[in-house]
Amino acid sequence: MAASLSTELPMPASSWFKPAPDSLWVRLANRGKARVASMFNLVWVVWAFADVAFNGTVTDDWWWVTALSFVTFLALYALAYIRPCRDTPWYGLAMALLGFATLGVNSAGGTSYVIFAGSFMAYTGSVRVCIARIVAVLAGYIIVADVVRAWGWQPTLILGMVYLFVAIANVLWRINGQKEWELKLSHDEVRRLAATAERERIGRDLHDLLGHTLSLITLKLELSRRLLDRDTEAARREMEEAERVARHALAEVRSAVTGIRATGLAAELASARLLLGSSSVAFDYITEVPDLPARMESELALVLREAVVNIHRHAQASAAEAKVQVVGNELVLCISDNGRGAGGSEGNGVCGMRERVRALGGSMSFESTKGKGTRVVIRVPLTAGERRDLPAEPKRLAS
Repeated sequence: MAASLSTELPMPASSWFKPAPDSLWVRLANRGKARVASMFNLVWVVWAFADVAFNGTVTDDWWWVTALSFVTFLALYALAYIRPCRDTPWYGLAMALLGFATLGVNSAGGTSYVIFAGSFMAYTGSVRVCIARIVAVLAGYIIVADVVRAWGWQPTLILGMVYLFVAIANVLWRINGQKEWELKLSHDEVRRLAATAERERIGRDLHDLLGHTLSLITLKLELSRRLLDRDTEAARREMEEAERVARHALAEVRSAVTGIRATGLAAELASARLLLGSSSVAFDYITEVPDLPARMESELALVLREAVVNIHRHAQASAAEAKVQVVGNELVLCISDNGRGAGGSEGNGVCGMRERVRALGGSMSFESTKGKGTRVVIRVPLTAGERRDLPAEPKRLAS
């Protein structure tokens, strides 16, 4: 039986060249351009060949030591990223030992390996543990360079400070990433609590709205059933009354559902500030939005959401603005940013925005020039009654 199970359920083979689920490479997937930066940082390993550039001549041992150590370093660097994150400091330690062993033949190469090692000491464990690792590697470097190799305290101090700067910078980068993640979790928790509170409110409103009405309808129908054989006219009046109450309740339910489904433009502006603030985009917007007609409130909020998401994901902007105002017989919503712009064709998001605006009987202009930002202007015609209810100049205040 055991033999049959072993053949039917083989264990998945693990590959050293495939990133582990808890590897540093996978974790960096949610940190924007961190993966690209990690690969770009590898360019500093060219210092392993600095002796050739600055000294001109090197010993015969230098070539094979540098070649062997360089290949070994690249393997350790790759493994530090794709193996489980808990093992990253061990690969960093292996880099440091490689650097110590290389210092006697290739001083620049050995030092660069040690500096790279310091950058991998900050990714697991508490900050105190990371600092202890960094200091331990630094102490080893000072002992090998100054005591064993007798470089003197000045070059050892300068290179040690470079190592310390790189290592501490990585510690601070990790702390900042943790705070960003905690902030995102707190935002998600606030949204979850808000959704829970809203569901509870809807439940109470529906209970208050329908509980008495349905009880009244039930009583009138019971009464009409009892009167049906004795007083047909009275039974008919009771059933008509029950029908009137039911229609009134249906109208109230439809009104409540419409209010629940509607997405307020003011709430969407507040959400936009949180979203763009998370990507360091200064968002200037209208804080006192007028009470928009119900037919356009939800649709314009969804258009604004799509525009803000595009700014967050693609614009690479430092500032954005949203403005609502009444111009003549039209309500005008303008969203703009100072990002990179786009010279290509419109995507599905912009097409969806156009369809929503067209459904309101309005028009949308989309201006996006490469390097000069993007500007979206939505114009929706207003009826005479809607114009009377809207202020002519809503207030505008920077967030």
